[in-house]
Amino acid sequence: MKDKILYTIQKSFPLTIKPFEHIANELGTTEEEVLKILQNEKKEGIIRQTSAIFDTKQLGYKSSLVAFKISESSIDEAVKLLNSHPGISHNYERNHSYNIWFTLAIAPNSKLGLEDTIALLAKLTHTTDYIVLPTLKLFKISVKLDTTNEQKKKEKVTKQNFKGMELNEYHYSIIKEAQNDIEIISEPFKKTIEALNITYEEFFEALNKFKDAGVMRRFATILNHRKAGFSANAMVVWDVDEAKGDKIGKIAASFSSVSHCYLRPKYPTWNYNLFTMIHGRTKEDTQEVIDAIAREIEHADKMPLYSSREFKKVRIKYFSDEFSAWENTYTQKGF
Repeated sequence: MKDKILYTIQKSFPLTIKPFEHIANELGTTEEEVLKILQNEKKEGIIRQTSAIFDTKQLGYKSSLVAFKISESSIDEAVKLLNSHPGISHNYERNHSYNIWFTLAIAPNSKLGLEDTIALLAKLTHTTDYIVLPTLKLFKISVKLDTTNEQKKKEKVTKQNFKGMELNEYHYSIIKEAQNDIEIISEPFKKTIEALNITYEEFFEALNKFKDAGVMRRFATILNHRKAGFSANAMVVWDVDEAKGDKIGKIAASFSSVSHCYLRPKYPTWNYNLFTMIHGRTKEDTQEVIDAIAREIEHADKMPLYSSREFKKVRIKYFSDEFSAWENTYTQKGF
C-alpha cells in the first residue's frame, strides 16, 4: 500500500480540502492509514516536499544548466559559494572534467542577468572553464519514481499547447504560498488559505488556472531519490543530429525511467546535445534503460554521468527578496 500511495502522490496531488481522504478512497484504504504512512515517510526523509511545481520560464525567470571545471582542492569552497545563490536549485559533482553541474534561475528583475551571473560565479569560484547549456527543446520534465515496480517501461508523452496568462499581484501572492511544502495533516491547505485570506474554492481555482496556462506544471510530491531506493541516477548525454533531434528526443522521452529530456547546445569542448535523466535502483537497472534507448535512437556517441556527490537539491523560492539581496551583496563588493 505504501508504494502505491507514494507513486500516486508523485503523479498528481488532489487539490481538494481533504486530499489524503481522496487518496484513501481511490486506493481502498482509510485517511488515517494514508496519513500514518506518509507522516512516517516524511519523518524518514523519503518525502522531500509536496507543493506546487511552477514553470520557471512562464514566471519570467531565465534559467540554464551550467557545468564548471573546478580543481579538486577548490570544490568545497566553490560549492559553498554556488549554493549561496537562491537561484541554484540543483548542484552535483559528476564524473567528468566538467565536474560541477548546477541549474541556475535568474529573477525577472535581475540587474546582472543570466550570462553575467554565470560569469560572476565562475570568477568567484576560480573556474578554469565552463559551458552554459540552456534548453533548446524540452521533451519531458516529470519525476515519477516507480515505487510500485508495476509501471510500464514506456509511456505516452503528449505535448500540451499552453496559452499562458498575465500574472498580477493576486497571482503572485498565491504562487508565494503554494510553492511552500504542505503539512501531512487532514486539511493541509487550511493555513494557506488563511494566510491568503481567500476561500478553498478561490485557491483551487487559481491553481487549476495556473495548470491550464502552463504556469504550474503540477501539484505533486517529490521524493528523495536515494532514500527512496533509487541510488543509481545518471544524467546520460547523447551526441545526436540536431536536424533529427525532435524525433530522437521524443523516443528517448517515452521511456518511463527518463524523468527529464532536453535538447541543448554543443560546444567545441562538448559534443553532446541530448540530455536524459534516468533513475534506477541499481546501476544495472539504469544501464538496461540506457541500452534500450541506444537501440532505438540514432546517435554518434553517448556518456552516462553519475553524480558522486549531491550538494544541493531544493525548490526555488520564486519572487523572494533573496535574489536581489544576493546580487546587491556581490555588487557592493565590487564584483
